[in-house]
Amino acid sequence: MSDSDGETIDDLPPSAKLVFKVLEYKGPMTQKGIVEESMLSARTVRYALERLEEIDIVNEDVYFADARQNLYEIAAEEPADATAEETAAASDD
Repeated sequence: MSDSDGETIDDLPPSAKLVFKVLEYKGPMTQKGIVEESMLSARTVRYALERLEEIDIVNEDVYFADARQNLYEIAAEEPADATAEETAAASDD
């Protein structure tokens, strides 16, 4: 399922919601860190991260301290109203 299917975080399994909350409270973390913090299995965390990435809630990036791992963080949201306001202000000039 993708974002185009209308899936939101409310539709995800509890494990994905827990992983989201861990990232929300702790900030960017590696998969290993999420496993330790959430006390979920590595396989469950991997699946939860895949689901969160599918609906563009979590971003995956290179973890520079250890390139064998990835760093996961909650995707920054751009408010739609702010973009519309910037466009309107630019057209007024």
